[in-house]
Amino acid sequence: MNSGINGLDEILHGGLAKGRMYLVHGQPGTGKTLLGMHFLERGLQNGETVLFIHGEESRAEILANGNAVNIDVSDAEFLDLGPESDFFTDDDSYDLVEPSDIERDRYTKRIHEAIREINPSRVVVDPISQLRYVEANEYQFRKRILSFMRFLKQHEITVLVTATLNSKPEYDTELRSLSDGIIKLTRNKEGRRVEATKHRALGQMGGDHGMAIRENGLEIFPRIIPESHHHTFKPKRIHSGIDELDELLGGGFDQRTVTFISGPTGAGKTSTGTQLLAQAARDGLNSAIYLFEENMETFTHRSESIDIPVTELREEGTLSVNEVEPLALSSEEFAHMVIEQVEAEGTDIVMIDGIDGYTISIQGQESELVRELHALARYLKNKGVTVLITNEISEITGITEATDNQLSYIADNIAFVSYVEMDGSLQKVIGVLKKRTGSFEKTLREFEITGDGIHVGEPLTGLHGILQGSPMGRTIDPAQNE
Repeated sequence: MNSGINGLDEILHGGLAKGRMYLVHGQPGTGKTLLGMHFLERGLQNGETVLFIHGEESRAEILANGNAVNIDVSDAEFLDLGPESDFFTDDDSYDLVEPSDIERDRYTKRIHEAIREINPSRVVVDPISQLRYVEANEYQFRKRILSFMRFLKQHEITVLVTATLNSKPEYDTELRSLSDGIIKLTRNKEGRRVEATKHRALGQMGGDHGMAIRENGLEIFPRIIPESHHHTFKPKRIHSGIDELDELLGGGFDQRTVTFISGPTGAGKTSTGTQLLAQAARDGLNSAIYLFEENMETFTHRSESIDIPVTELREEGTLSVNEVEPLALSSEEFAHMVIEQVEAEGTDIVMIDGIDGYTISIQGQESELVRELHALARYLKNKGVTVLITNEISEITGITEATDNQLSYIADNIAFVSYVEMDGSLQKVIGVLKKRTGSFEKTLREFEITGDGIHVGEPLTGLHGILQGSPMGRTIDPAQNE
């Protein structure tokens, strides 16, 4: 049974099991009621009869909250278990009997009658605490929920109940134990998360996943599983459009690989990557770049000032430039955004610019972000997509490690641009540290960016110490000349 949220159905291995009870729990404001509304809305779209049992918010408030995010459950049946407004002023207290006895019987009768009369296929109880508060103890609560579940199963009704747990641990344990599925929603400074911790019969994807509330309600973005998407491709070579750079790369680099372009700030990492994408676009490949560290206007101006025609290629439809809004996305949402574009537009080569901007701009712990970036890169490779990633290192001159983030294991190829001091002036060099799929030139070359584009010189010979940032001429033993 479809939950109404595609990402949640993926996490639940196809959706909800018909006739089962699901617990949706989380702190206030995490999206429990919205999830239930999606569930009911999908039932209405399927022509089903659905019932919303509520006790804290009125029908008008529920509909208004749904309309704010384009969820319409106005055709649902509603059963309000909350007190009327005049309860506040009228003396309706119970002096001779326990209030729970009266309220329990009233709740039970109204729910029973509503379900008999309406015969819904889907029910949301928001929150289940309305039933919990009228039970005298844990035993009675468990007995009541078991009876409720059996009653619903007899009528083949699928039910979602919401709860804010941890208020009464003994009742929380009972709810978890009796539920066929458990969906946990959380919210913190790093964003919203969802986790299915239990799903009888069908199972679930492990771990927590990205979630956001957007203009159309809840959106859920499951973690990427690269192994589930694998195809066989015939390798092709990608060229840079610069003969000397292709020579350095051993003739170019292969499609369906991950290439890191490392170097200090301002060395030319993004320009080098953009040149590769632009040439790929000229060669008929669809390319896409995701900007984390500069805006579209700056990127376009800087690229065109060195003769890379970004605007022209965008207008031709062979290059897509995407500016990622800082702190607006989880790593899973970003991954799904990339994957959707790749599948919709047939993208052949993707560039992520750059890792530092990614870890700052995307919500989540850095270790998790790195893991998700690895998963995305592997997924794209399995789909036949070539990946370029720019990576800033801290050394201004020389290079002592390929990355500052311990990410070099992801890379099939590693190129680097660095500053060196030569004859009292600061110059740039470019080289290759790794190429998994073939040989490469093991020398360094001069590197320069001008208004005419990127220029790569001849191999530097007769020098040593370049990787330390201070090249020196080779010392020749005079005895060798004798």
